[in-house]
Parts: sequence; structure tokens; C-alpha cells
Amino acid sequence: MNAETYNNNYRKRLQKLSTTNLSDALDRLGIRGAVIGIRPLFGMPKVSGRTVTIKITAAGMMKSKRHLGVDAIASSQPGDVIAIDNRGDIYNNCWGEILSCAAQKKGVTGVFIDGAARDVDFCQEIGFPVFARGIVPITARGRIMQEDFNCPIRLGDVQVRPGDILAGDVNGLVVIPVEKLDEVLTAAERILEKEEQMKADILAGMDILEVDGKYNYEQMLKK
Repeated sequence: MNAETYNNNYRKRLQKLSTTNLSDALDRLGIRGAVIGIRPLFGMPKVSGRTVTIKITAAGMMKSKRHLGVDAIASSQPGDVIAIDNRGDIYNNCWGEILSCAAQKKGVTGVFIDGAARDVDFCQEIGFPVFARGIVPITARGRIMQEDFNCPIRLGDVQVRPGDILAGDVNGLVVIPVEKLDEVLTAAERILEKEEQMKADILAGMDILEVDGKYNYEQMLKK
């Protein structure tokens, strides 16, 4: 899927859905997609996009040709997101203010890090969403380096391929295989519609037990 197709046909639909709706839809379809522990470092952003990936490894005898992240930013399209696999490492930074500035200038809508970031105050100042497991002050130089980019990676327990769809909000992060996007969105929209009906009934005075029975709440994710 190219950037134009995603931005024109899918972005607005995803913006109406929470990651909880999407996670429930993924469960309903039997797809592993929810990533636990990666959350926004500030505010309550809602971000989605096609994924450009980065894989991190330890610094050592093999040297990096360029600073981590620059290849991914250079290859991104407007509306894309960047996902970084640093194996959940919360002690080594792999994203900061220069990368955020360059990514935002390129039209990247946010970054998702299985690890730590820094310069979060600047990222907040320019309004560039950063999702990560933690914050550290130290540089990546001499500690970690980019192993590869635009390759399959892992966020938490979930496989992420270049071009898969990531969606994040205050609740967390979900990964949607790009070939399953239509199916997941349809399921998530139906779940949202049912939940809105349930809330409306409760606010109108219906007892929770009546609502539970009317909508078969316990079984609502079964096909």
C-alpha cells in the first residue's frame, strides 16, 4: 500500500477508533497485534501510519555507516510512522531531538520505540509524538547502533514489517498487518458502534444487567 492510498482511504477511519477498539478487533480475528508497555511520553496523541522500521544492535567492532535513524527518515513518506526495535532496552537512548526535528520536517507523524528516548522536552515543544518504554539522558554513540532499517522487526511480542500499520494513543500501541487492514477496521468499527449503543442505553437509565444481556457483552468478540 502506498502512502497516498493510506492517507486518502484509511487515515480518517483509524482516527475515529481507539487502540482498545483495534485490539478487540484483532482478538476477534485471531491476530496478535497489541504491544504492551509502549505508551506516549507526553500528552494524549493519537497517531497512525504505514511503518518504516529500524533494528538496533550493540555498538562494537562492526561500525555503523550513518547515525541510527537517518536512513529511515530519508526513506519515509508523509504520513508514515517510524518503529524502532531496541529489544525493550530502557537504559540506552535511540531517539532524540535532531531525529524528531528531521522526521517532522519529512512529514513523519510519530515514532514508536521498543526502548528509550531522550530530549522529550524538545519533542513536546515541537509537537512530535514519541511513544517509548522510558526516558534517559545518555547518547546512543558508543553504546548502540543501527543494525538495519526497513526490515522485519519485533515490538514486544509482535512482528512488524515495513508497510504494516501502527496505531497508538494514550492506551498503547497496536500493529495491524497491512493485508488485514480492511478486515480489522470493519471489525473495530462494529465493536465501536455496539459499545456506543451500550453506553447510550446505560446513560438512558438501563440497568447494567439488562445491557449485559441485551448485547451479550461477554461474548461480543466471538465471531
